[in-house]
Amino acid sequence: MKHPLHPALVHFPIASWTLAVLADIGGWIRPLDWLTPATIALLAAGCISGLLAAAAGFVELLRLPAGHPAMKIVNRHMGLALASWILFAINLFLRIDDDVSWPAGAAILLLDAAGMACLLGAGFLGGTLVYRHGLGKC
Repeated sequence: MKHPLHPALVHFPIASWTLAVLADIGGWIRPLDWLTPATIALLAAGCISGLLAAAAGFVELLRLPAGHPAMKIVNRHMGLALASWILFAINLFLRIDDDVSWPAGAAILLLDAAGMACLLGAGFLGGTLVYRHGLGKC
């Protein structure tokens, strides 16, 4: 796997979702009118770029030989990344379905926390795949 695309693409959803969570925390502390639309844009950017990163990761997964010793970690990494994407997509759809612009409430902050926990776990496992198992190295 020379020059894999997946590791380059994951930076975009990670940055977008992290900034969205920080904006939610900021909006919870001090509600500002511009924070909710900015957070919606960040969540949308994260979900779109997350689909691109997932597609690239899936293509790279298809290149792994059957029975590779790291396959269990790959599956956990994929599961956590997918869970993170789902949680942030739910967060996004809760906001765009509502006609009223509302600041971060308890449900949104719980989705943020769960999404970030899954994202951190997926990142840790992704690092394990690269640095311990040598996947995706050029």
